[in-house]
Amino acid sequence: MYDVIVIGAGIIGISSALKLQQEGKRVLVLDSKGVAAETSAGNAGAFAFADVIPLATPGIMRKAPKWLLDPLGPLSIRPAYAFKILPWMLHFWRASWKDRYAAALKAQADLMELSKAALERQIKAVDGEHLIRREGQLQLYEGAAEFQAAWPSWQTRKAHGVKFELLESTEAIAKIQPGIDPRFTHAGFTPEWKNVVHPKTWTEHLANVFTEMGGEIECHQVDSIAPQTDHVVVFTEGHCFQGRQLVVAAGAWSKQLASQLGDNVPLDTERGYNTTLPAGAFELKTHITFSNHGFVVTKAGDGVRIGGAVELGGLSLAPNYQRSKILLDKAAKFLPGLKTEHGEQWMGFRPSMPDSLPVIGFAKDCSRVIYAFGHGHLGLTQAAGTAELVHDLVMGQNPSISMSAYSAQRFS
Repeated sequence: MYDVIVIGAGIIGISSALKLQQEGKRVLVLDSKGVAAETSAGNAGAFAFADVIPLATPGIMRKAPKWLLDPLGPLSIRPAYAFKILPWMLHFWRASWKDRYAAALKAQADLMELSKAALERQIKAVDGEHLIRREGQLQLYEGAAEFQAAWPSWQTRKAHGVKFELLESTEAIAKIQPGIDPRFTHAGFTPEWKNVVHPKTWTEHLANVFTEMGGEIECHQVDSIAPQTDHVVVFTEGHCFQGRQLVVAAGAWSKQLASQLGDNVPLDTERGYNTTLPAGAFELKTHITFSNHGFVVTKAGDGVRIGGAVELGGLSLAPNYQRSKILLDKAAKFLPGLKTEHGEQWMGFRPSMPDSLPVIGFAKDCSRVIYAFGHGHLGLTQAAGTAELVHDLVMGQNPSISMSAYSAQRFS
């Protein structure tokens, strides 16, 4: 019997498994496809600790119709999925009320602060500094009006300890990142922003450290979970595994598993699109965010990755790679020297909760099961912090931050 079974070999599952293995636990990781085979391979590779502001901000619903009706806009709903996403949207609307927003902002900031410190501990523990890029982030604005509209968000970041420099000329921007179209006259630069050299490489590195310490990873599709008095049984096709405790970290596929344990969580998917260009596509100095256009430009290995936008469309609908093309075309206009040939398109499922907060905590009907999913586009960012919280819950210790905001039962 294992001490802990972890379902999910993405960045959250692997980080949690590694932390528990370091504590001497015997840990098994189960995943249907293997390490970083889904969203943990194709994301932007950013540790976005500056992104403390939830998506569901006060007044967001006045903007939402314009976004949602544009099938290729930065936030859209596939018509075939509109009815299914309605409960999620209602929770999203409620999360945007001032009372809920203030609580979510604090909870997000608390988790970011923990995760920022936890990441440095993780990097040191796995000798991973060579896989980290400490090059900052440049958030760009077209003109003074757009910049002024974003001013409150920078004040919120300042209140939560985010360091930044505001730039108000194309010359100042070019000193940090040459080659940006002069339409972008203002920017905010966050110097402490970090990226990994490649998200898949980073997750695989953590997984290798985990297995070198005796941890086990097996490829199986989990069918069901059966809590017992003193352990939990996990059934796959042709196999069953027993663990004293279980961690559900299956990302966008966690909802069905949670429902078996009595928790109906409003988890859905932000379908993210990107195109990765080969080496030499652009001389990128820092992570670039075009926030009002819903995408980023970042390094991925030796190449450049252009990705973002949110499409609410569930797990079953076919990808709409026209979204990737739209982002690439915009990037070519905004970065005139960008070479767009020979790109590789990708679509992944970000596990999204309506209030932008993950689910971290015990299952309603079984204290032997711990949830760690629903991080949206912040999975890599919050993985090390989540792993420490999972560790505390497994070990019966008091977590360093209040956990009520991340409870699976908070929408009940």
